Amino acid sequence: MAVKAIRRLAGCAAAIGLTLTAGCAGAGTLGATANTVTIAMVSNSQMTDARELSSKFEEANPDIKLRFVTLSENQARAKITASTAMGGGEFDVVMISNYETPQWAENDWLVNLSENINETPGYDQNDFIPSLRQSLSYEGDMYSVPFYGESSFLMYRKDLLEQAGITLSRTPTWQQVADAAAKLNGPDMVGICLRGKPGWGEVLAPLDTVINTFGGRWFDENWNAQLTSPEVKRAVQFYVNTVREYGEPGAAASGFSECATQFSQGRAAMWYDATSAVSTVEDPASSTVVGKVGYAMAPMVEKPNSGWLYTWALGIPKSSDKKDAAWKFISWMTDKDYIKLVGEELGWARVPPGSRLSTYQIPQYQEASKAYARETLDSIEGADPLKPTVQPVPYTGIQFLAIPEFQDLGTRVSQQISAAIAGQKSVDEALEQSQQYAEVVGRTYQEQS
Repeated sequence: MAVKAIRRLAGCAAAIGLTLTAGCAGAGTLGATANTVTIAMVSNSQMTDARELSSKFEEANPDIKLRFVTLSENQARAKITASTAMGGGEFDVVMISNYETPQWAENDWLVNLSENINETPGYDQNDFIPSLRQSLSYEGDMYSVPFYGESSFLMYRKDLLEQAGITLSRTPTWQQVADAAAKLNGPDMVGICLRGKPGWGEVLAPLDTVINTFGGRWFDENWNAQLTSPEVKRAVQFYVNTVREYGEPGAAASGFSECATQFSQGRAAMWYDATSAVSTVEDPASSTVVGKVGYAMAPMVEKPNSGWLYTWALGIPKSSDKKDAAWKFISWMTDKDYIKLVGEELGWARVPPGSRLSTYQIPQYQEASKAYARETLDSIEGADPLKPTVQPVPYTGIQFLAIPEFQDLGTRVSQQISAAIAGQKSVDEALEQSQQYAEVVGRTYQEQS
């Protein structure tokens, strides 16, 4: 990574920190004692389960107390980035992804976990799905470990499609999905739920896979911005039209959590999103559609295997002064035994999916996941962040660009897309503004070459 890029990321984080770390520090350290491990986590369902089960860890490790700071995805990204980049020390464990991990490892912000992994009996890093393990590594060493992994796929109500006489293959096209959404859309049931909420990890996650499979890209090989290219325009117009015509009410403010509620409560006929959504969709405690859902690979146009690759993982900031205790907690939460604990205590449908190969060999989980396990594994293993697009590109990453500027660039572009979904501007206007943002980033890389 270029030195200028590292400085830009650190500078951005510092600017964020001026407004956020005061609240963050209070949340993380208030009431903490010398043996308290403070964990910053995203407030997704699997993380809520981990918090519920954390008393088991404290019982086994009476010398360690746990303190959780749970935040929405956008808040978590901002606060964790600010704290880690500035060496604030508020957090001993941070939940990050395969976007941050290699970059932060290169910046020397994270502890190299390879020694801890090798010295922990039975931890078995080779049991992690290879594509995830590689995505969380830098120069051959792991700097965070996966809690759960995901790609993306299409979830659909088998009963509703059958009633409507609609058949979808395991590898549908986006046009087939849009046609089905049109037939299934009605006053009490939307045809499809698609994210529209601003955030590079919200609306851009599914939208980027659509752009990729339509033949679009963010930059060409020479870092010339391509957000007004015919391929990108066609993809974004398709996405915006589909969600505006057949999508959920208030789509411009709907992210993963909102769509999970819509689909699980029987108010959407289809949903394209993360494979990890099965923990909600197939959980009788939170879903009314258990057993009624079919699963298909990410819809495609030109590029097959168009699903994303993502993992929520746990790392230790260099600034933590409780690194040993932090690793004890991380190794507990990402171990094979934790998978079994979730299944036995909370139900096998709530097991964190897509992280360990051995999960798919557990008989109880095989039974619980038979409707979606194959699609999940095929999607994760088929995703190729090194070749994310039809045409060649100078970056890696599928639903994000693995460059430090993408946190800001992606957020700005996502705001433009959300505005188009809300009907506040046209797709052309949104992409013209997005192109200007991308050109600024592209020029910095052109200057370095």
